[in-house]
Amino acid sequence: MLGQDVVQRLDAIGLSHVDSDLDCDITDPAVVRRFAAGRPIEWIVNCSAYTAVDKAEDEEAKADTVNAIGPANLGREAAELGARVIHLSTDYVFDGEASSPYTEEHRPAPQGAYGRTKARGEKLLAEAAPEHFIIRTAWLYGVHGKNFVNTMLRLMDERDEVSVVNDQRGSPTYTLDLAAALCTIISADSRAYGIYHYSNEGETTWYQFARSIYTLGRARGRIGHSCALVPITTDRYPTKAARPKYSVLSKAKIKRIFAITIPTWQDGLERFFRDLDEEGSA
Repeated sequence: MLGQDVVQRLDAIGLSHVDSDLDCDITDPAVVRRFAAGRPIEWIVNCSAYTAVDKAEDEEAKADTVNAIGPANLGREAAELGARVIHLSTDYVFDGEASSPYTEEHRPAPQGAYGRTKARGEKLLAEAAPEHFIIRTAWLYGVHGKNFVNTMLRLMDERDEVSVVNDQRGSPTYTLDLAAALCTIISADSRAYGIYHYSNEGETTWYQFARSIYTLGRARGRIGHSCALVPITTDRYPTKAARPKYSVLSKAKIKRIFAITIPTWQDGLERFFRDLDEEGSA
């Protein structure tokens, strides 16, 4: 989902790159080494992750291989090449109990397997590659791949009623906006290494986000009939892995260091629908 948008953005700004999928298994250092051999690599952008949050509770070792061992392998290869690394992380490294936006200085306290593996990935990457950027994001969605927006559009088109959690808060983040921020770091040839937070501006709940999806989806003909949205509490939607109650991230640092303007989540969602229409037309 994010990787395709990073490639699209790199193409748009004319930066030469090589993109990969399963052909470069980051969990195998020998594969990483062969993939990098003979290429003048200056940056590595790691968009890969094990993101099945509930499944990770039963497959923590597998999730750890992708989310922690993989980034460590990329970090060691980057150090060998003299390259810099941008690694994507998540709000799940926090406990979700805050009441004001998390800054980069907040201490990680993951509450589940997915968060633990992502937190370990941050640590191992930082140890392997001093020249690194760790970008934590949250509530990510995009035109490609499975995500909350696409799931809601499907359910709202299939059902007469959909229940959505209304007591978890966060900032929906459009992948193209995040991709643009990553490319800003690369274009700046930055050496301001460390941890940064990025999400779209503003905050909402899943239910309120779903209402906006419904309004735009109906207006653009992607939902063919009326669907009632019902707000519910988290305890009425039990999951194997606990979800953070509060996932809002402070963007003050990334805005200050890179002088970027971050769109609101509402603006991102509207552009998502426009891009979805263009993708369908293409």
